[in-house]
Amino acid sequence: MSFTFNNILFLDIETVPQSPDYNSLPDDWRHLWDTKSAGLLKYHEGQTIESLYPRAGIYAEFGKIVCISCGVLQGNGGQRKIVIKSFSGDDEKKLLQQFVDMLNKWTPGEQKYLCAHNGKEFDFPYLCRRMIVNEIPIPAILNIAGKKPWEVSHLDTLELWKFGDFKSYTSLVLLAHTLGIPTPKDDIDGSMVWEVYWREKNLDRIVTYCQKDVTTVAQIFLRMNGEPLLKEENIEIKS
Repeated sequence: MSFTFNNILFLDIETVPQSPDYNSLPDDWRHLWDTKSAGLLKYHEGQTIESLYPRAGIYAEFGKIVCISCGVLQGNGGQRKIVIKSFSGDDEKKLLQQFVDMLNKWTPGEQKYLCAHNGKEFDFPYLCRRMIVNEIPIPAILNIAGKKPWEVSHLDTLELWKFGDFKSYTSLVLLAHTLGIPTPKDDIDGSMVWEVYWREKNLDRIVTYCQKDVTTVAQIFLRMNGEPLLKEENIEIKS
């Protein structure tokens, strides 16, 4: 797989449960969550089906996407910058369609790639599943159905860091710290997103968090390829 740094779209998504809390679930969804979470309790000592519900956002069947942040690199070396654009809101179908429209405009021409941390296990499949739920055609760059492994244009900083070792998981914040990259978790972390969204109703805070993650993924990718890190003044956020 060959690529230039400027034909990679770095991305991150933020997801939340579809309801504010367990008691707000419709009866049919409550029954389905009861079944799902019953199998999770053995891994979460002291928790209950109700208290586990904030974790529902990590499952595409019970969650929804509230923010997708994307970044592309421009320039080279020490003058390289990243331009970041976010799609966010309460209307998942609308933000997904906006993201798809952007992808369809960006992908023609030279070979393009998507890169995320744990993207192959989480971000990419979650996006595809929620597109199907919302009856949105999956863009070719995301759809891996029928493709050979070398035809899939997906990069994953977690997978790259494993170097073939599939026994362990390294979080984005741990990997960033290990590589001397400023941590993106200086305000909230993933476990807090549901509360910030449903209780604080502060979507802007989530968007900022998501954008920092995108920058960090790009920084990690550059660092692992022996490239200079991005300077803070070279991080551009598009409205």
